Amino acid sequence: MPESQAQPLEGKAALITGAARRIGAQLARTLHEAGANVIVHYRSSADEAAALARSLNAVRPRSAVTAQADLLETARIPRLVADAAAAFGRLDILVNNASSFFATPLGEIEERQWDDLVGTNLKAPLFLAQAAARDLGAARGLIVNLVDIHALRPLRHYPVYSIAKAGLVALTRSLARELAPEVRVNGVAPGPVMWPETLATELQQQIIAHTLLKRPGAPLDVARAVLFFAADAPYVTGQILAVDGGRSLGW
Repeated sequence: MPESQAQPLEGKAALITGAARRIGAQLARTLHEAGANVIVHYRSSADEAAALARSLNAVRPRSAVTAQADLLETARIPRLVADAAAAFGRLDILVNNASSFFATPLGEIEERQWDDLVGTNLKAPLFLAQAAARDLGAARGLIVNLVDIHALRPLRHYPVYSIAKAGLVALTRSLARELAPEVRVNGVAPGPVMWPETLATELQQQIIAHTLLKRPGAPLDVARAVLFFAADAPYVTGQILAVDGGRSLGW
């Protein structure tokens, strides 16, 4: 395979939020394998972030760095983006992956839960996009937001999370308008991929039963969708790609 095909993101730089572990770590590995230099953002998973960066740098020296920030502290976001752009002299890709997820049954919702869920899933992606717009525009770059199929079909007992992800879908489409033609903005909507630790086994089985493929997905399925937008979809913007095993059709 020609080098240009093997490394479609060679020389590009990607900031991935929540990249120290789980799906975020797979996103970092997949984009790095495609040639990108990566900024591994984390909030509290310092050891995991450092280990991931070391593993990536062992493959390609000076190709990964870590960046710590609590995305609920909005005032810190411009510095995070500036440091990310400075790390490799450019910023081509922003992947808004960091997310809080927990139940908020109606009647028990507290304001702090609203602030956390909406803050990580909607507010932070907005302010990250705003801070990164100039650098991404200069690179004719890309934003990919990790949304959720529950943005359109709310998950019972998770109304605040579902609301926040619905807002992220609207934000994705709004940013596609606002940042065109320089920056493309798309979303990936995973279904049952890498269960949160708090999700009951019984609910997991119910969710799988509603997929057409009758099995959960893998983090790599999500990462390949993000890579598609980054490497193979230069004429696609404002779109949401469901990676859900057909669950959105299986209700």
